[in-house]
Amino acid sequence: MHDVRVVTEPPTRAIAAISGRWVLQILWVVLHSGGMRFTEIQRRIPGISPPMLSGRLRRLEEDGLLTRIQHAGAPPRVEYSPTPLAEQLRPLLDELGRWSRDHFDPPPGG
Repeated sequence: MHDVRVVTEPPTRAIAAISGRWVLQILWVVLHSGGMRFTEIQRRIPGISPPMLSGRLRRLEEDGLLTRIQHAGAPPRVEYSPTPLAEQLRPLLDELGRWSRDHFDPPPGG
């Protein structure tokens, strides 16, 4: 017999990991670039403040969705890359992007 709760209960831990302002935008940008520096991420997400971006990146790293790679040099360079766990979200985010375009973006010439 199947456990009905598996199907009917919301995926609470997954929702918590990707909820919060800017989180999905950060994941989208980093997943579709393969890895980016802090300033590149900030440029791609208009309106996010440096402290907010820093906090969200730290949380995504703690949740196992991003890897922070520090490169030696002067000045030191830090890059954020998606983890294999985050890569598993790519099809879901791509589908969400298609859904958004279909329902919220104006039609060409409209």
